[in-house]
Amino acid sequence: MPNCPNCSKPVYFAEKVTSMGKDWHRPCLKCEKCKKTLSSGSHAEHDGKPYCTRPCYAALFGPGGFGHGGTESHTFKS
Repeated sequence: MPNCPNCSKPVYFAEKVTSMGKDWHRPCLKCEKCKKTLSSGSHAEHDGKPYCTRPCYAALFGPGGFGHGGTESHTFKS
């Protein structure tokens, strides 16, 4: 029986959620930053950790910037 990558306890079939190639307890699959509970397949991954696609993953790992579009909305790091 596999262990949950978050809490390290055994994951039984009835409570299993599979994501990122691992079996999780449903409440243990949560965003690394905001701790929101995620559903399988509806999130992003970075360094083996789950993140909600918006806003956390985009804010942490997307292009730096502000605004809602247009030429002035992104800042580029050099």
